[in-house]
Amino acid sequence: MGITNLFAAGGVVMWPLLAFSVVGFGLIIERVVFWFRVNRTQGRVVREVLTLYRRGNVVATLDKLQKNADLPIARIFLAALELEEPNPEEFRLALESEAQAEIPVLKRFNNMFDTIISLAPLLGLLGTVLGLITSFASLNLGDVGGSKTANVTAGISEALVSTAAGLIVAIFILMFANTFRGMYQRQIALIQEYGGQLELLYRRRYEKGGRSYAPTR
Repeated sequence: MGITNLFAAGGVVMWPLLAFSVVGFGLIIERVVFWFRVNRTQGRVVREVLTLYRRGNVVATLDKLQKNADLPIARIFLAALELEEPNPEEFRLALESEAQAEIPVLKRFNNMFDTIISLAPLLGLLGTVLGLITSFASLNLGDVGGSKTANVTAGISEALVSTAAGLIVAIFILMFANTFRGMYQRQIALIQEYGGQLELLYRRRYEKGGRSYAPTR
């Protein structure tokens, strides 16, 4: 049985399941591109930024961050380093506030993934119920093997195909959604680690110099 025949056999619920699969696939592509870019460049950029700042080259540090402002960690660092002469407490608050602001970017589409994962099996179950209703409505004990047997078979096929389709969509989306959640949790840990390193460097400079080493604007 071909894909077209399977789709037709699944009944009306196959249309929303197809929409869910297309939307889910598009969102997965966006998240894969996002996390690939972050994981590929972030570590190198952070190491270079911390090295530049440790050497006292604040201008080069800001320039490096601005060139990589598409990275969440770069935007977090910029929010603190662009403050005008903050004390260490203000510097820390700037890091934490911007980190909180970046959370929706890191968790983007998680609610949509959860919705698809929850609704796809339910739509499959609805298709099962509709298929069984069709089967029982066509069933006539006095006409076993007769003309209505095909309707009974079609109803059973709709029940099985729709259930399988709903589970396939949910399982496919769930695998990627869990992967993205793992990347999000790892990213939060890295933000805390890198932010702590920058804050420590700033505190040392502030205590030595008695004032901020960030340029005034």
